[in-house]
Amino acid sequence: MKKIINRIKTICLEFDVMILHCISDHVVCHCVRRFFYRLEGMKIGKGSTLHMRARFYNPSKIKIGDDSIIGEGTVLDGRDRLVIGNHVAIASDVAIYNCEHDINDSNFKAVCASVVIEDYVFIGPRAIVLPGVKIKQGAIVAAGAVVTKDVEKDSIVGGVPAKQIGTRNIKNLNYKLGRAAWFR
Repeated sequence: MKKIINRIKTICLEFDVMILHCISDHVVCHCVRRFFYRLEGMKIGKGSTLHMRARFYNPSKIKIGDDSIIGEGTVLDGRDRLVIGNHVAIASDVAIYNCEHDINDSNFKAVCASVVIEDYVFIGPRAIVLPGVKIKQGAIVAAGAVVTKDVEKDSIVGGVPAKQIGTRNIKNLNYKLGRAAWFR
């Protein structure tokens, strides 16, 4: 009986995610999309925006702070806790995962760990963030980087796997990302 109930819950979640994908692909006004994302349990702070074609896995475990921008085609995995801070800029086609398969398990089971992205972080286009990672305040992730471990405050990382390639010089971060593009 427990197996049947779990399967029904999974089907319902898959249906909800499918509806959100349709909304993300076809509703051009970000205010309307944000309304539906919140309806599904996603926490979205004041002034934050998610551009079109975003993809989610269980949006109810995703929390986005104030004045953050999530780019087109971004994947946000909510199968475990995903926290995105304030004034975070995530470019297009970024993938943030908090579950992966255990390749050494005979059943190929899922292993999940939360992902935390602190305030004033920038993640460049097509970067990938893997489960269990914490990206600390002010860090920069270069385009195409694969982040497999924590990124220190004000670090600039790049490569596969991501390694520190520099340090952000400005220490007093207090910028605002600005007004969202309404129809993107």
